[in-house]
Amino acid sequence: SLLYSIAKGDVFGQDQPIILILLDIPPMLPVLDGVVMELQDCALPLLMEVIPTDKVEVGFKDIDAAILVGSMPRKEGMERKDLLKANVAIFKTQGSALDKYAKKSVKVLVVGNPANTNCLIASKSAPSIPKENFSCLTRLDHNRACSQVAMRCGVSSGHVKNVIIWGNHSSTQYPDVHHAKVNVAGSEKAAYEAVKNDAWLRGDFISTVQQRGAAVIKARKLSSAMSAAKAICDHMRDIWFGTKEGEFISMGVYASGNSYGIPEDLIYSFPVQIKNKSWKIVDGLEINDFSRAKMDATAAELVEERDTALDFLSK
Repeated sequence: SLLYSIAKGDVFGQDQPIILILLDIPPMLPVLDGVVMELQDCALPLLMEVIPTDKVEVGFKDIDAAILVGSMPRKEGMERKDLLKANVAIFKTQGSALDKYAKKSVKVLVVGNPANTNCLIASKSAPSIPKENFSCLTRLDHNRACSQVAMRCGVSSGHVKNVIIWGNHSSTQYPDVHHAKVNVAGSEKAAYEAVKNDAWLRGDFISTVQQRGAAVIKARKLSSAMSAAKAICDHMRDIWFGTKEGEFISMGVYASGNSYGIPEDLIYSFPVQIKNKSWKIVDGLEINDFSRAKMDATAAELVEERDTALDFLSK
């Protein structure tokens, strides 16, 4: 779902030639060959080369962008800490390989869950790459929130801006529309005013966005693919080309120096603006008590995840 959009130029621009390096585990290499054939058969003008590999030294050599999609999925009956332990091993390996082989300017997007903590581990395992170059995907949650508000107001998603996903890419995330704007019939309104249903915005809206991934799995017996790929493309394109004037988007980034009282050593989803490939957290947004409690709850989950993961990392 992801490769076609990247190879077509949707992410890095219509005039940017691309070399795609596809890293997977050895048993998947025959399948990867099939993917390579399909990419070749798309006859895409920007796609210069596709390199399938199971070796990190090939996969990460001199790359400009890394999208870390794979992780150990949670299996039935698996404790969260078992999941963290397995993923610490994966992201320690990937972080170390980035540190050793990638350009120091590489932009790293972690998608594999638990994405925030996996991103933190990868970054800590790559000390020579700036912490700011690491981010995790909460754009899918952001897009889901936009879409829910848009449908409720009877407008297209393009008419909704500045929703925020705070915190963890998990069911504790907090989709916040207190600062969102909706364009209804040519005039821009605050989301609460446009939706005219505070109970929905503080209840079902939040739980729908939080639980959407599970709802997709229940319906199609597979996790979100098309929508996740679109969110990855949105996230990377915004890093490359910046956010629109007066707009912000959500991504999981290092919390250091934030003005919202979120513990420092976390990858936490904030509203950010991006210019010249560097992001900055949007400061000074007013936070009411309802929001505060939800922001703190998701931070507490991340602190617990981090401490468990760092414990494994040090062993």
